[in-house]
Amino acid sequence: MRSWWLIVSVLAGACAPPNQPGVDGGAVADGGSTDAGVQPCTLIGDRLSCAHRTFEVAVAQPLPLTRVVHVGLPGGVAPTNGWPTVFLFQGSLYSAQLSWSAVPSDPIGAFWQTSTVASLLDAGFAVVTPEVRYGGTTYWDTNVPQWSVMWSNAPDHHFMVALLDGVSAGTFGPLDGAKLYAGGISSGGYMTSRMALSYPGRFKALAVHSASWATCGGPLCVVPDSLPVDHPPTLFLHGEADAVVPIATMRAYETKLVGQGVEVKTVTVAGKGHEWLEVGVTELPSFFAAHR
Repeated sequence: MRSWWLIVSVLAGACAPPNQPGVDGGAVADGGSTDAGVQPCTLIGDRLSCAHRTFEVAVAQPLPLTRVVHVGLPGGVAPTNGWPTVFLFQGSLYSAQLSWSAVPSDPIGAFWQTSTVASLLDAGFAVVTPEVRYGGTTYWDTNVPQWSVMWSNAPDHHFMVALLDGVSAGTFGPLDGAKLYAGGISSGGYMTSRMALSYPGRFKALAVHSASWATCGGPLCVVPDSLPVDHPPTLFLHGEADAVVPIATMRAYETKLVGQGVEVKTVTVAGKGHEWLEVGVTELPSFFAAHR
C-alpha cells in the first residue's frame, strides 16, 4: 500500500465525513492517464484526488445521445491482457466525480468512496465510473418501473452495451474485458445487482453497497424466489441505521443467494446510515482480488 494511505488514515480518524447533503464534491477535470512511477492519487491538505480521464460515449438507442464516463488507471505498466477493471456506479443525485476527488466533509461518505477508488487503483484495478443522465444528477434505470420489466429498452442498458463494447475495443485504455467487477452505492448498488441479472458471465464479483436486488427500491423490495444460477460472488456493505434502504431488504437478497450456494460476504456497521462506509476502502479491493 502506498504512503498516501497512511496519511489518509491519520487524517480521516480525526474527521470522519458527515452525512450532510448539498456540499460541493469538488470534481476534478480530466486528470490524464498514469505512467510507470506516477502515483494515481494524491492527498493535498485534506483533499484526496485521483487522476482520471473523462470520455463521451455515443449511445445510439433509444435516441442518439452521448453519455459520460470517467476512467482511472493504476500507475505502472498494464498486464498483457490489460488491467482488471471495476465498474463503480454512483448513487442518486450525486455526480460520479465524487468518486475521484473528495474531502472528509463531503456528503454521503464521499471521502471514503474516493479512498476506495484509490485503494482499488493501488491494488492494480482500473476504475470506471459511468455518469447517470443529466450530469450525474438523476439515478439508474434498473428499478424504474418502466425499465425494470423492459430492460432491453432502457437507456441505461444501451449505455452499458456501449461501455462494454468500448472496453473490448480498447477505447478507454488497456482494460481486461475478461476480468470485470462491479460495485455501487444506493441506486448504484441496485445497478450493480443488475449486472448479475442482465449481463450473465460478464462480471467476476459484485459489491452491493446500501442497496438490494436490481428491481428493488428503498423499503419496497421483493426478491425473486430464484436468482440467476451464475450469480457472481457478492459482497454486501450496509449501515445498520440506514433509513433510506432498510437493511432488511439487503438481508432478503443475501438469504436467497446463500440458499442458492452463491459465495456471499456481508459487512455491516452499527450506527451508520445511508453513506459509503469506511470499511469499503479495504473490503472492495480485498474481495475483488480474491476473485481474480
